[in-house]
Amino acid sequence: MSRARHVLVLGGGAGAEHDVSIGSAAAVREALLASGHLVTGLTIRRDGGWETISGAQIGIAAAIQRLSESDVVFPALHGEGTEDGTVAGLLEMTGVPYVGSGVRAGALAMDKWASKLIAERLGIATARGVLIDGEDEHGDPAAVRLPVVVKPVASGSSYGAARVERAQDLGPAIAAAQAYDPRVLVEEFVIAREIDVAVMRRADGELHVAPPLEIGKDTERLFDTALKYDAAPDFRVPAQISAEVRARLNAAAKAIFQALGCAGVARVDFFVRGDEIIFNEINTMPGMTEHSQVPRMFAVDGVTFPELTARLVAAAYARDARRS
Repeated sequence: MSRARHVLVLGGGAGAEHDVSIGSAAAVREALLASGHLVTGLTIRRDGGWETISGAQIGIAAAIQRLSESDVVFPALHGEGTEDGTVAGLLEMTGVPYVGSGVRAGALAMDKWASKLIAERLGIATARGVLIDGEDEHGDPAAVRLPVVVKPVASGSSYGAARVERAQDLGPAIAAAQAYDPRVLVEEFVIAREIDVAVMRRADGELHVAPPLEIGKDTERLFDTALKYDAAPDFRVPAQISAEVRARLNAAAKAIFQALGCAGVARVDFFVRGDEIIFNEINTMPGMTEHSQVPRMFAVDGVTFPELTARLVAAAYARDARRS
């Protein structure tokens, strides 16, 4: 176990994933306390303001002061305006070590279109799709074979995502997605198994890939927000796949992680259809409760949730020491 440090855990955010992040931050604080760390916290409110975990409002100057007084910041933040490199930029300017990916990796990973292009450049298959950027269409969405999935380019937890089976429903689905982001991705709906791979960069710089997880569901149903949070998802770990497919998934996940320049831990999501693997998206700050996908994957590998959070803190501190 790494030596105990003062860790400040950030939660909340002004985006759609505020409540999810609040849950992650509370779980991370508890896990770090269990591993012997001194833990404090701050919350970014829905209006973008800052407050202590007891609810006392503070200004940005006071928040930055608290950040700078910690040994490491753990931003348990999800979605646009936080995980997309925004908060990483603030922490870089503050000069405090922090858990997770930096500005560039966070921005590229949050942008589903950009990460898709990078995966294709690496020779990793993706679903056929087109980008709609405001009023501009980079390709004809009607040319993508139905059914399709329509989703905001920069949003997580499947907010704004929908499966569309009829041509007349495509326009309304795009409009609904644009409530979250004017840039929308329209992709062919892939009927396949959904398998996730977790990659963590350790304190020594080496990558640790956890056993893969399969989302057990009807392969023709979208793993949407309701399935994620309003029901008990059926996570199967380790996923029952061949050694060859697992090796290819691990290699693809590591390649994407490294190409984006990720740090900390990331969850790379794939579709698997027979021996074919198709990249879906990457999440640089996945859900962080004991029952979330990434902690479940590492638990099967013998890494408890408190150990996982402690390793992420140690890696953040070591990365900062190497840069210094």
